[in-house]
Amino acid sequence: MNFTYSIPPKIFFGPGSLNELGKISLPGLKALVVISAGTSMKKNGYLDRVLQLLQANDSEYVLFDKILPNPIHRHVMEGAALARKEQCDYVLALGGGSSIDSAKSIAVMAKNPGDYWDYIGGGTGKALPVPNGALPIIAITTTAGTGTEADPWTVITHEERHEKIGFGIPETFPCISIVDPELMTTVPPLLTAYQGFDAFFHAAEGFIATVANPISDLYALKSISLLNKYLHVAVTNGADIEARTNVALANTLSGMVESTSSCTSEHSMEHALSALHPSLPHGAGLIMLSQSYFSFFADKVPERFIQMAEAMGKMEHTKSAHSFIKALHEMQQRCNVADLKMSAYGIRKEEIPALAKNAHDTMGGLFTVDRYKLSPADTIAIMEKAYK
Repeated sequence: MNFTYSIPPKIFFGPGSLNELGKISLPGLKALVVISAGTSMKKNGYLDRVLQLLQANDSEYVLFDKILPNPIHRHVMEGAALARKEQCDYVLALGGGSSIDSAKSIAVMAKNPGDYWDYIGGGTGKALPVPNGALPIIAITTTAGTGTEADPWTVITHEERHEKIGFGIPETFPCISIVDPELMTTVPPLLTAYQGFDAFFHAAEGFIATVANPISDLYALKSISLLNKYLHVAVTNGADIEARTNVALANTLSGMVESTSSCTSEHSMEHALSALHPSLPHGAGLIMLSQSYFSFFADKVPERFIQMAEAMGKMEHTKSAHSFIKALHEMQQRCNVADLKMSAYGIRKEEIPALAKNAHDTMGGLFTVDRYKLSPADTIAIMEKAYK
């Protein structure tokens, strides 16, 4: 029952909430605006709206638009160099988890010496203390997947070392987050599903982690319930604002789970997959692993699985931990993602021992919050069972 609660961001939530950007007190006078290298922020008019609102609120800005779906170390260093050169005093991220995560890491390196990997605690990182904190961060999320608007975590890939590692300090909590479901109506169906399941697994893993507590449990079960009810609706009809709003709420709640509990080793395994195969969307990789992963743990902590099943509406007469596995499969079928294959992204079965080793070497900390200590052989077995 012991826990520490701290979720600092001021969150503006709901349809139309982007307009608050033109009214609120900003944390600085000049923003580094971070967006992806894709076209959606410009094509859909979201970037123009943000820039206009910043101007109306007397803020200057500089644009950094190189971020990849799996964000990389090089762009963190480039963005930080630009922020220093242009004397930006805060960072504003517009987009999905990759843009917001990158903005957090850029905000760290805009104020600290050396290389970003000097501060990373896994793999070849040096785990140095961060002496100068980070620039203030505003997060405007246009997807519902990572919950990063409500937590301090950022995940970056070192593209040369094939290490995809999470990191966070208190200063990488956004100071302001805007969650406007109207900005999510243009996300394509498949990406909606991938992102929604990323949020789902943040909640489910946080619920079965050893560090779960009464507060994180409340957020996790509500997130699981909302996603089970509304994600397939948003996948089928992206313009359904009720579904988008409820999925967005579930996503923010899952970020709050990450602030009060933790992911488990499923995320370590997926990070290994997409570190070596960066075309693999993070949510898709989690879906591929999920049936095998959660089936392995169902008998290790059955009472937790029963509670998750009940949150998904599985009120069966014979309560079983595997009811959750059944409900998860049905949810994936409704969202048209039940048959994803690792092989479709170039992953070979003979790679799995090396992938499992990468998971333990780079994100080993998450294995320590599992309810059962996975050996390397266990990890290989889970990944091999998941392989298609």
